[in-house]
Amino acid sequence: MDLNTARQFVETTWTEQIIPALQEYLTIPNQSPLYDPNWNTNGYLDQATELIAKWIRSQNVPNLTLNVVRLPGRTPLLFIEIPGDAQETVLLYGHLDKQPPMDGWHAGLGPWKPVLKDGKLYGRGGADDGYSAFASLTAIQALKQQGIPHARCVIIIEACEESGSTDLPHYIEALKERIGTPSLVVCLDSGCGNYEQLWVTCSLRGLLNGILTISTLTEGVHSGAASGIVPSTFRILRQLLSRVEDENTGEILPREFYAQIPEARMQQTAAAAHVLGDSVYSEFPFQHGVVPVTRDFTQSLLNRTWRPQLAVTGAAGLPPLDNSGNVLRPVTAVKVSLRIPPKVDAEVATTFLKHLFEKDPPYGAKVTFVPEQTAYGWNAPALEPWLESSLTQASRDFFGKEACYWGEGGTIPFMAMLGEKFPRAQFVITGVLGPRSNAHGPNEFLDLATGKRLTCCVAHVVADHFRAKCL
Repeated sequence: MDLNTARQFVETTWTEQIIPALQEYLTIPNQSPLYDPNWNTNGYLDQATELIAKWIRSQNVPNLTLNVVRLPGRTPLLFIEIPGDAQETVLLYGHLDKQPPMDGWHAGLGPWKPVLKDGKLYGRGGADDGYSAFASLTAIQALKQQGIPHARCVIIIEACEESGSTDLPHYIEALKERIGTPSLVVCLDSGCGNYEQLWVTCSLRGLLNGILTISTLTEGVHSGAASGIVPSTFRILRQLLSRVEDENTGEILPREFYAQIPEARMQQTAAAAHVLGDSVYSEFPFQHGVVPVTRDFTQSLLNRTWRPQLAVTGAAGLPPLDNSGNVLRPVTAVKVSLRIPPKVDAEVATTFLKHLFEKDPPYGAKVTFVPEQTAYGWNAPALEPWLESSLTQASRDFFGKEACYWGEGGTIPFMAMLGEKFPRAQFVITGVLGPRSNAHGPNEFLDLATGKRLTCCVAHVVADHFRAKCL
């Protein structure tokens, strides 16, 4: 591969074609079904799907086939196939559905308002994960432009990832003959520790969440009359959460939610921590005076990648501050989100958590935990020598620094699914979600230089895959 030619092709394609398409994509409020109950009637997911499909068709890639697949009652899926110079298959993955808009966007920014500023493209879903379809196809085109052979490539872009990829297993089964047996899987839905080198994700945490509801009364009553007699649902909530988490340290108490951390992952995490330094925690927008859970860089990374952690991400039964009378409320409900390490069985963990919350309720309160979303974590197979060498060289060529390996605290359900289905495949999980990019939160942005370099790296790896597997 001529590096300068590849850089120039990718730069031109991003500047002239991808960025304008992404700007249009960012205006579409195509939230994932978990957050948009009307997704099947308002047409936003279909609109985003057609926008990406139209762009892919406009590239006029020889012999490319594109199908918008729609199983009954399920979100659409883009299936793209590009014939190669050998029958080996590379599977490239991304998603087009988005998280909710969230409050707190800076002045002049907004979730559905694309803004180009200081080399960044702001808006919901550009980095997570709208760019992936464009970058995947452009990487393959960069090879074709130079006449560099590649294996058969299949690109899958789903529309349900932010809801736990609940539709994806059905599509994988329906399309299994067309997908084949990939020997390389490339996923562009992950993160990077900085914008200075290629970051490869070697593990992902799983997730289980649900609604925990506590009720003690059939209706609200005067707090002056009832407090001290009727137990507060909020206090009971505190007790129940303390069954799971040490409120002083944040440590998850039941050992059922833990897994042994492999030695190789410990070493990779320590190396990543050395590269990142205090940016491990300084990247977050702390209020003045707030300190992280720990200042140990390695332990911070292990906490977010290989240890369980609890978050309360929503609440009900609490009236707004300007409408909160002196009433002892009858019900408190919260959405509980528990991140679990790779290798922990998510179904077993969900059953255990439900029992932990519901057994022996304080004061005999009515307590229910209704699971909503379950996703397994993932631990990557060991890299084959050709792939490790390819990633090292790609990072040097296009970033100017060594590649770095780390775990991610988030979940990509597709990876656990594919890891089980294709145990012999090699995986390259990477992405553009770096410091301050704030996926799922306000002010999400895509660092454009990183997107371009990453596109070049994908082209490099796909070319090396052909030499390693097809010659």
